[in-house]
Amino acid sequence: MKSNNIFYQLTFLILAVLFVSIFAQIEIELPLNQAGISISGQTFAVLLVGFFLGANWGALAIILYVVAGAAGAPVFSGGASGIEILTGPSLGYLVGFVLGAYAAGHLAQRGWHDRLWKCIIVMMIGTAVILFCGVLRLSFMLGLMAALDSGLYPFLSGGLVKVTLGGLVAYFLYPLRRIQHDSPLSIH
Repeated sequence: MKSNNIFYQLTFLILAVLFVSIFAQIEIELPLNQAGISISGQTFAVLLVGFFLGANWGALAIILYVVAGAAGAPVFSGGASGIEILTGPSLGYLVGFVLGAYAAGHLAQRGWHDRLWKCIIVMMIGTAVILFCGVLRLSFMLGLMAALDSGLYPFLSGGLVKVTLGGLVAYFLYPLRRIQHDSPLSIH
């Protein structure tokens, strides 16, 4: 049974990486964005991965996603890849993806999945973590005001849409998740 459980865990990790990779290709370029960061579906997918896989497995899936992109797989927004992404303005957001997925998973494991408003708050917290990490990194590169102008303000309206959609998806699909202790997704 253990090898079967490992197979399921690896399958869910791979599917999670693919899910985030597909949503990363949905992007909107922002005019006048000096940081060169676009709005994409990555945050939506990242937070759902964390929510459904849990804190540890969700964070691990996002780490694998980042490693795959750094190794050259075209999984980042717009099909970008390579180690240079980890040294550029997107690094803070990528770190935020891992922490945001962990936060969403942690809250879902603590019962923040039984009400729609709780699911939306989970998505808000995860998004805030991602944006904080992204702006923090950009502030070292551009200064705080330019980081806010390039890395926060343009993402607020899209973030609100993704938070709402993510909360709805999380709330309506969470009951389909197997919550039994022997579930391949229930390891904490």
